[in-house]
Order: sequence, then structure tokens, then C-alpha cells
Amino acid sequence: MSLVVYLAALVFGVTSVLLFRRPRTAMRNPLTLSTCAAIVLGALVFVCAAPATLATVNELTGVPNFGAPLTYGMLSAYSCAVLVLLINWRGGSRERVRRMVLRSMAAYGLLVVAIVVLFALADADTERLTDLDTYYAGTPFMREMILLYLLGHTAAMVVMCAVCVKWAREVGGPLRTGLRLILLGALLDVVGFQLAKYLAIVARWSGNDLDFLSTTVAPPMASLAALLCSAGFVLPRLLPPVVAHWRGLGDYRRLEPLWHLVKSVSTAPEPPTVRWQLPQARLQWREVSIHDALLALAPYFDHRVRERVRDTALHAGRSAHEARLAAEAAMLADAARRAAAREEPPDTGGTYRLHATEVSGPSGLVELAQALVRPPTTTAAPNGAVTPSTTGPMAEPEEPHVA
Repeated sequence: MSLVVYLAALVFGVTSVLLFRRPRTAMRNPLTLSTCAAIVLGALVFVCAAPATLATVNELTGVPNFGAPLTYGMLSAYSCAVLVLLINWRGGSRERVRRMVLRSMAAYGLLVVAIVVLFALADADTERLTDLDTYYAGTPFMREMILLYLLGHTAAMVVMCAVCVKWAREVGGPLRTGLRLILLGALLDVVGFQLAKYLAIVARWSGNDLDFLSTTVAPPMASLAALLCSAGFVLPRLLPPVVAHWRGLGDYRRLEPLWHLVKSVSTAPEPPTVRWQLPQARLQWREVSIHDALLALAPYFDHRVRERVRDTALHAGRSAHEARLAAEAAMLADAARRAAAREEPPDTGGTYRLHATEVSGPSGLVELAQALVRPPTTTAAPNGAVTPSTTGPMAEPEEPHVA
């Protein structure tokens, strides 16, 4: 049982590390800070509740069952942290948030003090590592301590359920998914953990034995519930950047044909040599390098090539936007060939702005890169002959036919 509990605590710890990967930024963000605090406290609850930990704590302090108020106090702190997280997550005026946070901390602070005082007053000399709640269910002061920690945790979970149900109607996307996971975890905690504990304690009061609910059913339900809640808290924070990096990786790969065509003329400085970079950083460097190369190739743009391919594409039934992309891709491929061969720039006059430079982000460059690898079209040569023309990066303009 201790191994399972420690594994749950490890998952919590890894989650908090992911959220706290930038300590300076996280310390200035109350939402990130409260999320990490709730997850860390949840991990500590699991660590403290493990029988191996309880036995060690009891032995080190020399007080039988000293691990009980430690665990229950930690669970109460976790319940308070969950409420504080919900308050920060919901937001509002700074004064209102601060007032609600202080009230929650004061209430659960008193609860922790009451747990310690009741344990000190109780007679609990027999060490119980797995069934303390039911074994001492009828013992004065211990009985009140057990009920008090359960009621404090129940209050936090019920509030969390109510907030999640209400808020899930007002939001969408990853936040709604996260709220649903939190709600599922809270309901599982209420039904699988707390209700099992209450039933086992009441059974003891009535002279029956349902200890298995407290010792066998409740612990794994609590672990699963806490993991679901943790996933719900983390998902809205981690999913957007994960999706952004995934899209960045896709755009980085789709830019490969364009980068292969123009990289020889780019003068952008090389990025710092590192073993691993996030996709967004790699994409940003490739965007800057491609734009730099497009500026270097601008003098080699032959507008006759662009106009010829554009007219042919329009006659073939392509939309104006598709025709423009195909024409620009052909003109760019011709410019790259001229620059590589060190030819003189064509004397076509005027300037032209590529569509990829008119839009923000990588979308324009991606469209241009994809136009480079589309199937070839047929274009009319200057003398009237029809010749195949491709918009691929390896395309070579054919010599005019001489009669």
C-alpha cells in the first residue's frame, strides 16, 4: 500500500515541477503559485498517509499515532489550498480575492489547531497504521478529531463541486474540460473516500464491522480522486502551450521546402547551439531566416514569370488567391536560381510584396512553402509555345524555343 501511495505522491510532484518550471514568473502569479501549493500539499498528504511514513514518524517522535494529526492537518491544509486555488482561478477584484483567501486560511488554520488539541487530549496509546479511524471511532476526543477532519475536507470538496458545476456553464475549451475533471475527482472523493469513511465509522458506533470500507476502499479512491483533480487543475495551464508547440512543430516541418530553396542566401545569424529547443523557438528562428532570404532575393524577382504563371492558373480554374501563391512560388524559384547562378537581376522595374510578408505569423510562409511542392501547371512561354512549368524548388525555367 505504501508503494502505491508514494507513486501517487510522485505524480503530484512531477506535475508541480511542470507548472513551476519558471520560478521567478510563477512566484509573481497567484494562480500558478496556488496551483503548485495545492498539488504539493496533496503530494505531502499521500506521503504522510503511507503506513511506512506513519510508522517512521511515530518512532522518531516517540508518540504513538503522532502521524495521525500530522496527516489530518496536512489534509486540512490541502483542502484550504484547493479553496484558495478556486478563489484565484475564479478571479475578481484584488481586495475581494484577498479577503476570501484570508477567510479560508483562518478557518482551516483553526481546524488544524483543533485537530492537534483534540489529539493531545485523547488517549490513543495503541499504534494503528491503517485502521486508526475505525479503531478509535468511539474514543473520546479522537472521535471528535476524526469527524472534524472529515467534515473540513467534505466542506472543501462540496464547495469545489458547486463552483465547478456553475463555472463549467460559463466557459469552454480546455478550461471546461479541466473543470469537469475536477468535478469528477471531487465527486469520487466525496463518494469513494469520505462516504466510505463515514459509513465505516457509523458502523462501528452501531456495533457492526465495515472497516474494509475505510482500510481497503477509501485509500485507492482518494488517490484516484486526487489525481483527477490534479489533472483538472493542470490541464488548462499546460494544454494551450502544448498545442501551440505542436502546431509550431507542424509549421516548422511544412516550411522545409521553402527553407531548402532560400537558405543559401539567408544572412540571419545562426541560433545558439543547443541540444534541444522548443518547437516555437525553432519555428521563430526559421521564420526570421526565411524573411531575411526573401529580402535578399527581392531584386531577382521577374514579374513576367509571376504574371505568366498567375494568368495560366486563373485560366485553369484556380482561385485568385491560389493563382497568386502559385505565381509567387514560381517567381521565387526563378529568383533563387538566378541568385545561385550569380546572374544579373532582371530589369522588370517596380517592387512587389509577397503575400507571405503581408500576414502576421507563419501562415503566409507555410502557404508559400506548400505552393512550392504542388503539382506542376502548364504555362505559356513568351514566344507562344506551351511549356511545362513547376512551382517546385528545383524548377528550372526552360530556354525559349528558337524557330
